[in-house]
Amino acid sequence: MPASDPHHRLPESELADLENRGLLRSLRHMASPQGRSLTPQGGRPMVNFASNDYLGLATHPTLKCAASDAADRWGTGSGASRLVCGTLLPHVTLESRLAEFKQAEAALTFSSGYACAVGTLGALAGKDDILILDKLCHASLVDGARLCGATLRVFPHNHLDKLESHLKWAQSKIQANGRIIVAVESIYSMDGDTAPLEAIVTLKEQYKALLLVDEAHSIGICGPGGRGLAAALGVASSIDFQMGTLSKALGGSGGYLCASRKWIDLLINRARSFIYSTAPSPISAAVATAAIDLVDSEEGDTLRSQLQSNITRLRALTGNSELTGPSAIVPLIVGESDAALSLSDALAKRGILAPAIRYPTVPKGSARIRFTTTTAHTDEDFVLLQDALTCR
Repeated sequence: MPASDPHHRLPESELADLENRGLLRSLRHMASPQGRSLTPQGGRPMVNFASNDYLGLATHPTLKCAASDAADRWGTGSGASRLVCGTLLPHVTLESRLAEFKQAEAALTFSSGYACAVGTLGALAGKDDILILDKLCHASLVDGARLCGATLRVFPHNHLDKLESHLKWAQSKIQANGRIIVAVESIYSMDGDTAPLEAIVTLKEQYKALLLVDEAHSIGICGPGGRGLAAALGVASSIDFQMGTLSKALGGSGGYLCASRKWIDLLINRARSFIYSTAPSPISAAVATAAIDLVDSEEGDTLRSQLQSNITRLRALTGNSELTGPSAIVPLIVGESDAALSLSDALAKRGILAPAIRYPTVPKGSARIRFTTTTAHTDEDFVLLQDALTCR
């Protein structure tokens, strides 16, 4: 269809609409490695209060050494999908270490957390099944739920009564061969609050449902050895599917799912984002293994302690002292998209990188600055942020 056809929707009109609504996004080009400060291409260094590299492992010498050693031994690519000839020893080693770390029977890794969510839900659920999601679940879980063809029900964020109502309904509707699956996050990525996992486990057991918990923002930063919120609360063994990412506190890239051996074997045979993707590089697998070893060590305990200290400080200076839990995510809700963009720009002028988060990432009218802190932030960084917020 020619571009001049009046029925052909032009990208210019869509981009203009996004710009008019304060929702147009563009890529930020950084000319420095991930760290406590970042240097935009052609700009000056800015203190980074936006990263998910919570423990500062993305540039840790141990992980860089693991990457170099893996490149020397295994090269840079895997050559094929895992089921063809792409399963290399670093992948097997990582999945064995993940299962041990999460105290599960088995683990499976994916190229990203998004691929893990979409592939897992697509493998587990279909037209005969019912999926129940928290309203604030990550887009990857929402997309996986929509794509798999299961009946989808959403409950208001952390609303246990509504979750139970959905579970009662699902139990009355499900067929003999159907599955009821509840999906939640342990720490929610935009608000930084935690799920009431103990109560959710009780409900899923009462109504004979399966439970998937995404620990993307809690792996590495809380629980014994950094195993996550489920381990911290002592309910990990009651969770059927422990999902997470290797790209945040673990400083690498990729996603993972831990479960029983039979569930993992089913995913190997049915998860399309696993089956039809070239295997992650052996470098990323080796880096992730080194990261798990590091967080599950005395050094990991030291890093978590420093992180919690910085979290307390960030909450205080942003007026969020009432927040509890281990999350390094501290939102400053502004309201409208334009206001959030203006605040982000004002912070940038004072040397602070803190992008505006807008719809559809968060609900309309709740645009915000999503501050995060890491182990690397210094006293000077917090003073700079405090001064910038005071002068806004």
